[in-house]
Amino acid sequence: MSEYLQLLGKLRIHPTLWIVIGIAVVTAHFISVLMLLFTVLIHELGHAIAAQHFKWRIKSISLLPFGGSVETEEYGNKSLKEDCIVILAGPLQHLWLIGSAYLFYSFSIMPYELYQQFLYLNLAVMVFNLLPIWPLDGGKLLFLGLSLYRSFIDAHRFTLLFSIGFAFLSLLLVSFFQPFNLNIWIISGFLAVSLSMEWKQRYYAFIRFLLERHYGRNVGLAVLRPIRVEESVQIHKVLEKFQRGCKHPIIILKNGKERGSLDENEILHAYFSDKLTNVKIGDLLYSY
Repeated sequence: MSEYLQLLGKLRIHPTLWIVIGIAVVTAHFISVLMLLFTVLIHELGHAIAAQHFKWRIKSISLLPFGGSVETEEYGNKSLKEDCIVILAGPLQHLWLIGSAYLFYSFSIMPYELYQQFLYLNLAVMVFNLLPIWPLDGGKLLFLGLSLYRSFIDAHRFTLLFSIGFAFLSLLLVSFFQPFNLNIWIISGFLAVSLSMEWKQRYYAFIRFLLERHYGRNVGLAVLRPIRVEESVQIHKVLEKFQRGCKHPIIILKNGKERGSLDENEILHAYFSDKLTNVKIGDLLYSY
């Protein structure tokens, strides 16, 4: 139990959130903001508790003016099942929150207006987070689904491109009906900045993914999926074929015929420890 209570010590409140709270007090919207903060906190704690259950390394739990985030030191090498549970643990919290509010309303503990506001708030937060846009939970689920069939770098790139397109079309649709809704433009700005930063750092995300495997933090690799490549292919091109949740024996071919094989750890060692970043994969065959 103490390890879960320690999560509260990793809670971080963004400085601008205090400004939002101050404005809410002045404009008599304090109850609404308080409900939103409580809802977002429970949502993020759902992610954090699930991650803690699987012994993930959690850096911080942040509350922002328009949402929250849980930052971990895991970079794509936990099992897909674990990752899926951690992602869904956030949206699932809204179900018991809504159920609890209904019981309070049924027993006349919560007035109808407050119950209705809390209900719509939770539904809105849950549905919004399940949109297929990175870095929302729906975007992470999309990345997870693509990772079943594509390499890490391809799944990540497609997720970001799809997120950009979906977010742009959604903004056009919503702004047509509510062009002067400030919240929509603030959230759109947040998503635009997040997607822009993630796109610029997509290669660094890939390198972190490889480094995790290089350091042996890939205990969830249950599927053996060989990679067959010609001996003239450069080592970094082989690494770009690495997939989440899979262990990769590398089968080296010469003119379509098998010449030999390497373990993925040998390639990772050559790339990161020996700094052989541009050699051909065939040159490593007799080096180990």
